[in-house]
Amino acid sequence: MSVSLYSRVSLKRDLPEHRLRAGDIAHLVEFIPHPSGGEQGCVIEVFNAIGDSIAVVTVPVSDIEPLAADEVLAVRRILGNPARSA
Repeated sequence: MSVSLYSRVSLKRDLPEHRLRAGDIAHLVEFIPHPSGGEQGCVIEVFNAIGDSIAVVTVPVSDIEPLAADEVLAVRRILGNPARSA
């Protein structure tokens, strides 16, 4: 898999500690080496539907994948979002 810096990518697994789910879209900000020679990491930034940054997360490169032409973007609510009133 090859992803380019600053491209949009999709998460391949849930990150519940950041309220993110597999399939969420992020922007690839930086590649970072593993401190002890393990898998390369990357910094991703996730935005909400109106363009506000909601998370900056470091994940292994294997946790992301490039977007594909046969995929459709969707909207979901962030569970436990204190900014949304009932």
